[in-house]
Amino acid sequence: MAWDGDDYQARFDRLAEGGSDVHGEATFVRAYDPTSVLDAGCGTGRVAIELARHGIDVVGVDVDGSMLATARRRAPELTWIVSDLALLRLPREFDVVVMAGNVPLFTPPGTQAALVAGVARHLAPGGALIAGFSLDRGYDADAYDADTAAAGLDLAERFGTWDRQAFTGAGYAVSVHRRPAA
Repeated sequence: MAWDGDDYQARFDRLAEGGSDVHGEATFVRAYDPTSVLDAGCGTGRVAIELARHGIDVVGVDVDGSMLATARRRAPELTWIVSDLALLRLPREFDVVVMAGNVPLFTPPGTQAALVAGVARHLAPGGALIAGFSLDRGYDADAYDADTAAAGLDLAERFGTWDRQAFTGAGYAVSVHRRPAA
């Protein structure tokens, strides 16, 4: 799927101008008090840029060059990397890896386990993988939990929204999985 980063970002800009809170994911992540975050599937950098505004060391990764071109224009001081998340091999670990915006649903069917393993290998001991996505598009919470378990992570919390509403078992989930502390 080809994206136009500027068009994608314009949608969020319009929402923000209309008074919508477009930083719910960043607020959620900040509650875990990370010093470092990998924004996996960062798109135009909306979440990463907001986290950086709060003093968090952030690296954004996306496979789409158009999205990253927009991110680079918006925050040239941040680190932006073009990569398939399943193949990602950075020389560091992070307190939190966040996948906001249905990231697992934009990977080819059957590759979600590789995606999860790719981002999980960048978690520091005790670190959290935080992901929010719709559950009605062929990849549900049970499948995600199996993939995170295979990557060595344990389910810590699950919510139905980024503002921590209760998970009802359907629709949307924001899941927090942790790497055991060393």
